[in-house]
Amino acid sequence: MLQPSSILEEVQEHLPSMLAADAHELARQLQIHQTKIFAPTAQKTIRSFQPSEAAAFIGIGEGYLRQIAAEGHGPEPLANGRRLYSSEDMDRIRRVLDDKNGAAKYVPTRRPGEKLQVIAVMNFKGGSGKTTTSAHLAQYLALRGYRTLAIDLDPQASLSAMFGHQPELDVGEAETIYGAIRYESPRPVAEIVRATYTPNLHLIPGNLELMEFEHETPKAMLQARTEAMFFARIGEVLGDIESFYDVVVIDCPPQLGFLTMSALCAATSTLITIHPQMLDVMSMSQFLSMTSELMAVVERAGGRTSYDWMRYLVTRFEPNDGPQSQMTGFMRAIFGNRMLQHAMLKSTAVSDAGVTKQTLYEVERSQFTRGTYDRAMDSLTQVNSEIEALLRSVWGRK
Repeated sequence: MLQPSSILEEVQEHLPSMLAADAHELARQLQIHQTKIFAPTAQKTIRSFQPSEAAAFIGIGEGYLRQIAAEGHGPEPLANGRRLYSSEDMDRIRRVLDDKNGAAKYVPTRRPGEKLQVIAVMNFKGGSGKTTTSAHLAQYLALRGYRTLAIDLDPQASLSAMFGHQPELDVGEAETIYGAIRYESPRPVAEIVRATYTPNLHLIPGNLELMEFEHETPKAMLQARTEAMFFARIGEVLGDIESFYDVVVIDCPPQLGFLTMSALCAATSTLITIHPQMLDVMSMSQFLSMTSELMAVVERAGGRTSYDWMRYLVTRFEPNDGPQSQMTGFMRAIFGNRMLQHAMLKSTAVSDAGVTKQTLYEVERSQFTRGTYDRAMDSLTQVNSEIEALLRSVWGRK
């Protein structure tokens, strides 16, 4: 009969092989599932938009949009006489409107003197809606006409997957931002940026390679290397491509590592997502304290830690949940105007779209009950419009 210690040693001896086998089988089954819902040869596309949606993205009334389209500046009508507008159609109409008005009013790209806006979306705790927020914000800004770059800093690479880039299959060595910020033989960041199926939206994808920065940075610090310190490296490479973009959205990993601190030093603003439940709020308390201490050290070393704005965003909010409403009120009493006025509602429409790695801007309204879809879209629009207003305020625009 085996002694308990012998049994323990046997389990420990075989644990690595068991984990490796499980990882291999899980990856295989996930790939089978992925092939079923999204064939390897397929290409994701952004859908066309109804006139009411297109008018809202452009920033005009639906009647005025019909007039512009009737003048020959819109898409050809369908058999039923209705028009559907692509992202390219909306961009073309913005340019037409600016030409008509003789002023840069509808094309929202940066003007001379307006600095690049870099938003770091972060939280220490997983499940706070950080990646969902980042994906919808980046895509919303692109549909509004801003030249947008999304950076996936999370080794799990969920943002990359949502935008059609599978981390295990489509992202090779040095094809994440690690390739541009690594200490040995960095690549030009322009070689790493990828176009997406959404016009105006580019992506720097992520995968497990990003963890290398966490491992290599302590070695570089011990060797007292003369290159830019770890906290300045993301900001430095963004400086090489800033003229091509208006806004950068960084999906930070759910940890306070060197990558997150580098993102915070590159950022001009921060968005902290929080699920309004006691355990999440308690975790955020520790997160804020740790972030404060670490960034104070970075600041003494020369890192930039001042921001144009910082906001807390309540995510996955259920208005009819009493404890959640109480917790949200509790946070508003503490943080005041640093809380966004609107919350991101919990919605089956958003979660169901996520099953097929889509955003709500990509799925058709007909796939959901009308009320469910409209409530979710209204919530997204309110949150993203509020963030857009903060960006425009920094630029001194109305």
